[in-house]
Amino acid sequence: MAKITLFAQILQYLPKEEIRKIIREHDTDKHSKGCDTWTQLVSMIFCQFADCVSLRDAANGMHSAMGNLNHLGVDKAPSKSTLGYQNKNRSSEVFRDIYYKVLERLGQQVVGGKAIHGLKKPVKLLDSTLISLCMELYDWALYTHTKGAVKLHTLLDFTTFLPEYVYMTDGKGADNSSAWSVRVPPHSIVVADRGYCDFGLLNHWDSSGVAFVVRHKDNLLYRTVEERDLPPIGHQEVLKDEIIELNGTETVKKYGKRLRRIAVFNEENNSVIQLLSNDFKLAASTIAALYKARWKIEIFFRNLKQNFHIKSFVGTTRNAVEIQIWTALITMLLLSYMKSIAKYPWHFSNLVHTLRLNTFTKLDLLLWLNNPFSNIAEDADLAAVGDSPI
Repeated sequence: MAKITLFAQILQYLPKEEIRKIIREHDTDKHSKGCDTWTQLVSMIFCQFADCVSLRDAANGMHSAMGNLNHLGVDKAPSKSTLGYQNKNRSSEVFRDIYYKVLERLGQQVVGGKAIHGLKKPVKLLDSTLISLCMELYDWALYTHTKGAVKLHTLLDFTTFLPEYVYMTDGKGADNSSAWSVRVPPHSIVVADRGYCDFGLLNHWDSSGVAFVVRHKDNLLYRTVEERDLPPIGHQEVLKDEIIELNGTETVKKYGKRLRRIAVFNEENNSVIQLLSNDFKLAASTIAALYKARWKIEIFFRNLKQNFHIKSFVGTTRNAVEIQIWTALITMLLLSYMKSIAKYPWHFSNLVHTLRLNTFTKLDLLLWLNNPFSNIAEDADLAAVGDSPI
């Protein structure tokens, strides 16, 4: 039987020394007031694990856990007011950088989807999602006259099913203008919906060595230069494959090169999807498959919102909201890694909710991940009767 809880064992996968280095670089422990950055990080991850609805829940939970958190470097559980103060005043940028460091260490070992046949370049899916907020409490989160919202502009890696880059704006942040802040790696393929069909942006990607597959708007003005042969039998969904030149003086100023236009029949809603790409070598059926794969990012947003605490927040300032989102992403990354190393075929939602029920159980993490319903877990629970819940 393990001597520490599942929660504590999962936190041991965090690269603590590298996180300490990031904290020193940001100098965020200068005015820690009894709650340093590491303690705040552990507390906010605990908030996600325990599905805390308030800072009081998080603080009380941490107090009950202190008996077995000392080895993690947490000397004292923060009070509700201290945690609230740090969420308001300690820069969210340190938690952003911690996310990217954890992604660097664990992300490449996570497998989220099968490769698309005939494709060697890394695929990135670009989209955004809104998180609704109460305008009276979150007056900085502009969206409409009556509603507030924060928008997550996300670049998702197709292979790992994890965000490679996240950029947060208020709800009014337009997809195409915010996309300029998203760093798309050269020699990759970015797939996006028509909200990103901005020809200045497409030209920027093309000049940066990025291939794109983007749905275009219905009012696109163009001239057909060449009709290409359609794919063989088995790919009847591809209706058109052609080389085009754009019309319109202002449009041509933004993108003066030729483009590839592909029309694809969508059986689900009996409609035609019209795509633009700067890749002239890929098969039309591969480009169609790439756009179809874009829906994986919708699944990611659903998993994030359904399984983690980001639909309501324990703080009302922009900084506090951003910290809660970054720590939710760190938690999601940790649990995605757990799913990847487990031999048991977990569904992600089942893993999250089963771990939530067993957060304070003392048993071997890897044994439990590989065989969660064996007698090992039952024996560990019985042996732990009378122990501290942590």
